[in-house]
Amino acid sequence: MRERYKRHAAPLSIQRLTRQRVNQLAAPLMVIATLFLTGCAGDKSILDPAGQAARDVVLIWWIMLAFGTVVLVVVVALWLYAFKRKHVTRTAVEERRIARRWIVGGGIMLPVLSITALLAFGVPAGQRMLPLPLSEPPEVIEVIGHQWWWEVRYPGAEGGEVVTSNQLIMPAGEPVDFHVTGADVIHAFWVPRLGGKIDMIPGRVNRIRLEADEPGVFGAQCAEFCGVGHAHMHLYVEALERDEYDAWLAERQTDQLASLAVNDQQHEPAREAFMTHCASCHRVAGLSAGEVGPDLSDLGSRTSLGAGVMPMEEGAINDWLHNHQTLKPSNLMPVHDDIDSATLESLGAWLETLSP
Repeated sequence: MRERYKRHAAPLSIQRLTRQRVNQLAAPLMVIATLFLTGCAGDKSILDPAGQAARDVVLIWWIMLAFGTVVLVVVVALWLYAFKRKHVTRTAVEERRIARRWIVGGGIMLPVLSITALLAFGVPAGQRMLPLPLSEPPEVIEVIGHQWWWEVRYPGAEGGEVVTSNQLIMPAGEPVDFHVTGADVIHAFWVPRLGGKIDMIPGRVNRIRLEADEPGVFGAQCAEFCGVGHAHMHLYVEALERDEYDAWLAERQTDQLASLAVNDQQHEPAREAFMTHCASCHRVAGLSAGEVGPDLSDLGSRTSLGAGVMPMEEGAINDWLHNHQTLKPSNLMPVHDDIDSATLESLGAWLETLSP
């Protein structure tokens, strides 16, 4: 009799313990979920869309979240019910019949219906991001991913191609086709508030169409692990009205930037130091044509240094030149221990002047 009591009491105690643990965990889990949701904001939040493609993405996200929540609740409810229900003895035939129902319903019908519904929403959303023909050809911006910085080119700029780095300026209120590729390894171009991401594969040009509803500033990030500096590969994205965008491009024509770099006699020693130590890797319009590192032609006008590592402010370039391997250990620029501090300071002061 005592042995029978032990056999029945053990499962009951396990059931009670399980229910107690579930009840204890419910409140903390709700608090954690709420905290996570309050963090879903900022310039890289997909929950704050600023374009039609991003709205399509966030709609699919909410639908998947809602459906996944329902499935989770149902599964947990069935799990708890399995603990509470009384034991029922069934024949082998009944057991097989119930098993077939679960296999057909939960293993076949539910996945098929779920995937069909997801495709019904996802395919049209993805199609709207394809660079399909339009009545008027859209603006084309080329983005090239490097370890660990961004090269941005404007091949259709009036007056000739414009090149910049670690910043992307685009027109607002109109579709823009982004042609993306990788220079070394696979990267991924992603502006969360404007739409989906796309891989940047060396030797291949992928295309995605995005549009910003109105002028604004958006954060972007490499979304494919590309090495030790992946986390420090940010991109500043700003949408401007068309006339402001055209003016921005006009200011960055090679002739305009070359006059900034060459005509300032005050910084002649700094230019000579640049040509000696930096020109083989970096381009400055009118001076050098280096393609190993970021283009520096309009460096003084940018909002950050090191692909988002530090804000651009007075003295920031000098700080970067002295401490870049500390500020961004992954960057491929060598330590400047062969250049004296005074020369680095003069280089930094001159580079700050490169602002249209």
